[in-house]
Amino acid sequence: MNKPTSRRYFLAAGAALATVGVNRTAIAQPTKALRLIVPFPAGGTADILPRILAEKMRAAYPGGIVIENKTGAGGNIGADLVARADPDGSIFLVSPPGPIAINHHLYKSLSFDPTKWVPITVLATVPNVLALSNKVPVQDVAEFIAYLKANPGKVTYASQGNGSTSHLTASLFMKLTGTQMLHVPYKGTSPALVDIMGGNVDVFFDNISSSAQYHTSGKLRVLAVADDARSPALPNVPTFAEAKLAGMQAVTFFAMVAPQGTSKEIVAYAHKQVAAALATSDVHQKFVEQGANPCGWTPEKSGQFIRQESERWSQVIKSANVTVE
Repeated sequence: MNKPTSRRYFLAAGAALATVGVNRTAIAQPTKALRLIVPFPAGGTADILPRILAEKMRAAYPGGIVIENKTGAGGNIGADLVARADPDGSIFLVSPPGPIAINHHLYKSLSFDPTKWVPITVLATVPNVLALSNKVPVQDVAEFIAYLKANPGKVTYASQGNGSTSHLTASLFMKLTGTQMLHVPYKGTSPALVDIMGGNVDVFFDNISSSAQYHTSGKLRVLAVADDARSPALPNVPTFAEAKLAGMQAVTFFAMVAPQGTSKEIVAYAHKQVAAALATSDVHQKFVEQGANPCGWTPEKSGQFIRQESERWSQVIKSANVTVE
């Protein structure tokens, strides 16, 4: 092959490769509306965070972005819908840990396999807090533990549902303190908050993003944060470690995952849009105002984190003997 021919060959080859790259990118571009399935009711953190993102990401999805709340069975109904969907990039699950990393440790059988999710990103992490009804006559964690020991099995605690992080966080708390409370499961955060503020239930290990505003307005009281540092959302509220209860750490994560078989190109495109949205000052600030720590991690890092959290909560479930009826 002479030099001119060689030069023309490599130029043509380069052009062909560039075309392939463009075409591969084009494959990842969405043509349908993007459905983000939230497996819990509207109004809670699980619903608020994807709505903030969707508003910023609409230009990247010309077909539009629709948030759908498909609730029930600890998030399993919405998750099953996504797991059965075509992996064409038109539908993702956006959820707290339950149907992504926990439920297969709780339920005897599921209609989907959580280990088969294709991670896109972890949107944010949010610490859980100990929130009390104003009718509970205590002022700090030590007094609350003493109150529980004086009233075994009489204090009620709300959760976002059987097997939710609020349920497991309460189970961890009871194991660490040697106390016993009565579980009252709800279908999501909002109805639980309504009842704790109404005095119909005593305790709720809620996400700080949901409870902070009601603590500030005096409608309930947050006694402690289950994280290794105080939260900027409630800087005057101590951590459990500061309250002398070591090991009481529980952080809820919110992740976006796709059905099994979703291509790397689709995942990369979706992650790029979420990360770009989280990097904007207005979205970042809105997340922080919700008590959420924005993440936007790569699919690889997100997958590793989800597996670690799954194992951690599995140990809590086994040690606290948590069951779901």
